[in-house]
Amino acid sequence: MSDSYLTTHHRELRQAVRRFAESQVAPRVEQMEQTGAIETDLATAIAREGWIGVTIGQEYGGMAAGHLAKTIIIEELSRVSGAMGAMVQASQLGVAKILHFGTEKQKRTWLPKIAAGSCLPTIAVTENVSGSHVLGMQTTAQRDGDDYILTGSKVYVGNSHIGDLHGVVVRTGTGSRGLTAFLVEANQPGLTVAPHGGTLGLRGFSFGELIFKNCRVPASNRLGAEGDGKDVAYSSSILYGRPNLTAVALGLHQAVLETTTDFCRERFRYGKPLHELPTVKDKLGRIQSRMMTARLTAYNAANLLDQGKPCDAELMNAKLVNVESVLDTVRIAMEIHGAAGLFTDRPLERYLRDAHHIYAPAGTSDIQALRLAELAMDSSKGQYSQRATKQRQASLATPTRPSK
Repeated sequence: MSDSYLTTHHRELRQAVRRFAESQVAPRVEQMEQTGAIETDLATAIAREGWIGVTIGQEYGGMAAGHLAKTIIIEELSRVSGAMGAMVQASQLGVAKILHFGTEKQKRTWLPKIAAGSCLPTIAVTENVSGSHVLGMQTTAQRDGDDYILTGSKVYVGNSHIGDLHGVVVRTGTGSRGLTAFLVEANQPGLTVAPHGGTLGLRGFSFGELIFKNCRVPASNRLGAEGDGKDVAYSSSILYGRPNLTAVALGLHQAVLETTTDFCRERFRYGKPLHELPTVKDKLGRIQSRMMTARLTAYNAANLLDQGKPCDAELMNAKLVNVESVLDTVRIAMEIHGAAGLFTDRPLERYLRDAHHIYAPAGTSDIQALRLAELAMDSSKGQYSQRATKQRQASLATPTRPSK
């Protein structure tokens, strides 16, 4: 069972995050849905709990609690608000690039601030012209003395409007070794953020466009060497993006299950609770089965990552299973609710909208299936989880107690 992966620390952490989510986040959800405004204050409050630093080592002020703990944090926040779960998962992508590619000076400068909640990091890779095809990006950085000059734009950047430090992957040369990553502070001259647009779901979360126009960045802000950008992008996506989005899907899935079972208890047909109808009972059983399978794949992948074992395939599969499962479950939940599911006085339509936002980032389900097919045919290329093992082990110490 999935609970077998959890320690006492994990269970205490879940309780702490759930208390916070239900007392601090839940009262803000309706306003986020109505206005669509970016929820900056709530994002700051979550960051100050120290949860963005869950995978950061104690030597940098972090929790050093690992990826399974990170999964639980994102899952519990997403159970109440997919937008706030997405906010944390996007920040964690920004953590990854510094942990795995930052110099010691960069780590000492930024990781304590991130762990304390005073700096929200992001990662900016995607462009309109490239999508999931990372090597198709066209935003460039030209060396100019001790600086690089960035020109172009990045889209679908999580926390674009509230991020303090953007990890930007751009083209500095040709081919797969022609990509390089940089840390760009949000107030850097030449960087602007496009106006926040309306979205289908995840209202309260920002994932917008960063525009670079002769944006001058010191060479000391480069992450790794020139040519390491592909590895920065792929490792962040594989080791953090996939399990993070898996956790968002898992939290939404749990919310759908709870909302639907409550509905089945309160509604009566033919003198009996709705869940007594054979067709409804069958649908509930399938939702429960899908939920259990989804959680097992999510926790197993995160646990393997914490153990430093090769697990790229498990991370791909976890995202594939969880995204497809929550989309299937919310559809069946809508069928159970019938016409009642079409009104906004119930949260089901929000879950439906939010779930569709988890499909594309860090690779669509088609991309995950394609990579798993390569594994089946023994044609996959390496393991980013294996490459990061030594770095991850060096950053983890004895887990701290959960805050509050």
